Amino acid sequence: MKKALILLHLSVFLAGFTGVFGKLISLNAGLISWYRLFLSGLMLLLILAVSGKLKKISFKDVLRIAFAGSLLGLHWIFFYASIKYANISVGVVCFSLGSFFTALLEPLINRRKFSVGELLLSGLILCGIALIFGLDATYRTGIIMGVISAILVALYTIFNKRLTKSFNSSTITLYTMLGGCAGVTIVMPLYLYFSPVATFIPSLPDFGYLLLLSLVCTVLMYSMITTALQKISAFTVNLAFNLEPLYSIILAIIFFKENRELSIGFYAGLSLIVFSVVLQMFRVALEQKRLSVV
Repeated sequence: MKKALILLHLSVFLAGFTGVFGKLISLNAGLISWYRLFLSGLMLLLILAVSGKLKKISFKDVLRIAFAGSLLGLHWIFFYASIKYANISVGVVCFSLGSFFTALLEPLINRRKFSVGELLLSGLILCGIALIFGLDATYRTGIIMGVISAILVALYTIFNKRLTKSFNSSTITLYTMLGGCAGVTIVMPLYLYFSPVATFIPSLPDFGYLLLLSLVCTVLMYSMITTALQKISAFTVNLAFNLEPLYSIILAIIFFKENRELSIGFYAGLSLIVFSVVLQMFRVALEQKRLSVV
């Protein structure tokens, strides 16, 4: 159990580095996302093939997972664009809006009743974002990109949850990466038309960062979470990942001194978001306790 918890928190810490790499890599957001999907999918394919764990599925099922992967790929494009147009702190704070859009969209897509508790807590996050947006006009373009990113990750989460009922995690992750790469490849000509680049080939430092992002912050992180899930519950994993934005902001302050760029409005909005996350953790813990008693 102790080893599993250590692996879990290391994986959350690694997730915090995704924003750092997005800032370090000089490529635009679309190319970062494409290379991350391609390299992660390729490395995971090799790992599963060598270990004999590669499972074949029907073409129809591949398309189902690929659709979710395309949503993830588009999410990454807008997430990294948010970081490029603003900074890491703004990007990860906007990412927190994913819970708000999930609370709105999941009942509509899955045709279930709205949860008043989810809507109220997500409303706090929305107020936090609005406070940051209203008091600090410096990063409005980055914030808009971040909000679109949050909508896409909410849709990805909803559809990915359906897939977990039919496929194991390694199969989902593999075809999500490969499908996401294919989806981003399709939209890339349009993206590059509006955001042209001098070269598609990453520099040597950028390629090194991309390898680390793909191997450490994607494939290794996935493996650590899978190993941890053998000993601890999915509830504990989801709870721990609420710390990811906090880790990202701390890393952004350490590596890029972003605290010099952040206004009082940002910290006021961030406080509301953190407060909503704490309340959500408390709410879920009470629900888990109630279910265990029943």
